[in-house]
Amino acid sequence: MAATRARAVLQQSFSARLQVRPPERGSEAQWVEIQRGLVIYICFFKDADEDLVPKIVSTLLNVKLSENENGEFVSVLDLPGDVLIIPQATLGGKPKGRRMQYHANIEKEKGLELYSQFVTLCEKELAANAKCVEAGVLVKHGTYGNRQVLKLDTNGPYTHVIDF
Repeated sequence: MAATRARAVLQQSFSARLQVRPPERGSEAQWVEIQRGLVIYICFFKDADEDLVPKIVSTLLNVKLSENENGEFVSVLDLPGDVLIIPQATLGGKPKGRRMQYHANIEKEKGLELYSQFVTLCEKELAANAKCVEAGVLVKHGTYGNRQVLKLDTNGPYTHVIDF
């Protein structure tokens, strides 16, 4: 069996807000926000490369996990729904004793590169989908390598883990 190169966690959302910059003296926190759609947490492992990103994007945007108004499961592209992408390095953790270790995770610079490519490709896919354009679908994303605060109203909970 091949080693896992990336891991994604998907959650349906009614709405989600992600703090991408904490409040600082003289300025308020900065948030990104989506409405109905999909929250994607993504983590890349050491063996991940640029060739893997299109496969991940295609799978995540086309998998039928979102429930439409008729109770049918459709992809986020067919819903159509917003997408919030959150870098989540902790998805690569493994317990060792009473601590978590992250030795399988990709190096920070390479991870940022793949994360940026992932976000850009998601934006392109949604922009190329007529239903999404007509509905004014948004793609929002967190900042790589920073601690962030998430507020999520989920439909379920309805959570799926997909390894690549």
